[in-house]
Amino acid sequence: MQQLLESISLKQKMPQLLKTKTTVMVIGGAEDKLHGKEILQSFFARSGGTEAQIAIVPCASREPAAMGTRYTTIFEEMGAKKIAVLDIRDRSEGEDPKWQEYLEECTGVFLTGGDQLRLCALVADTPLMEKLRLKVREGSIVLAGTSAGAAVMGHHMIAGGGSGESPNRSLVDMATGLGILPEVIVDQHFHNRNRMARLLSAIASHPDRIGIGIDEDTCAVFEGDGEILVIGKGTVTIVDPGQMSYTNKALVGPSDPLNLYNLRLHILCHGDRYNLHKGAALPPPPPLES
Repeated sequence: MQQLLESISLKQKMPQLLKTKTTVMVIGGAEDKLHGKEILQSFFARSGGTEAQIAIVPCASREPAAMGTRYTTIFEEMGAKKIAVLDIRDRSEGEDPKWQEYLEECTGVFLTGGDQLRLCALVADTPLMEKLRLKVREGSIVLAGTSAGAAVMGHHMIAGGGSGESPNRSLVDMATGLGILPEVIVDQHFHNRNRMARLLSAIASHPDRIGIGIDEDTCAVFEGDGEILVIGKGTVTIVDPGQMSYTNKALVGPSDPLNLYNLRLHILCHGDRYNLHKGAALPPPPPLES
């Protein structure tokens, strides 16, 4: 009964939605880099187009120089005004005033893929990250992260785990993320790598958060009005535990299957929207008649 009462009050315990005035683009990984580049073009346009001043942060990668060069070439070809690669190899570099100065004039920041634990180890709680978080909240910068760069967006972060099993506590490894969007837990390469059970396992442990599973070449665009816009070729899966009435998480062993009652599930495609404040999906408008 106590567990039931606690779960009923989850809505009251949900963290305050992050009030941003600008855009945070959370990309499921493997975004198109060769053909239409729809997601990267959207980031470029939202960052100012030919007036964009972009910072690329490749430190999640084991080959940050190569990763930085790859994205630099893409945004140069699009016509960005200025591009800098923040090739951070040590936490002390996150205190370098030159990077904070560049953020002052920067219009877009792109976090690449790699290892989310490595990314957080290098930049979490550094002056650079505090500056970036502030500029996102005040609405003066567009932030995008792909793959590992997407996983770090929440306060609670999926650091690793398995797939192909029923939800269970041992299926997911959690860590602390960068807290850009503290109310969500993000999983990426989602349906491509069969990660639904992993996300559900994370939500069972953190039922005051909203689960966001993003497929490859797909982006959840968090906009300043509390809405998520989906762009790309796959889907965005939203697991809302706000009305969850029960889970056996506290009663079973680490590898035993979990039950979760009364979850709300949304599968969103290109053009769909989801309102975080209302907890409601919004289909795209009907096409105009010719």
